[in-house]
Amino acid sequence: MYAVIEAGGKQYKVEKGSRIRLEKLSAEVGSTITLEPLLIRREDGSVEFGKGKVIAEVLSHGKHKKVTVFKFRAKKNYKRWRGHRQPYTEILVRDIKEA
Repeated sequence: MYAVIEAGGKQYKVEKGSRIRLEKLSAEVGSTITLEPLLIRREDGSVEFGKGKVIAEVLSHGKHKKVTVFKFRAKKNYKRWRGHRQPYTEILVRDIKEA
């Protein structure tokens, strides 16, 4: 069984026991959060939309690898280097419950 959840404007396919990194959530490390799935697909192949819940535990907060942005204009002596590290929240899916 798996579920598709939405967090931070992105969709993720999760199964029981999977670890994923979401956009930063305002939850304490070690706390349990409940996410509403867009769909749940059962073992027999049937699909249920918008019903049920995904229970997950917050494992950690951190930052992704640095993304380097380099701007350059030819023959104008213009170069700009900028870096960005997006914050994330790592969660562990404990259970997927059907409605």
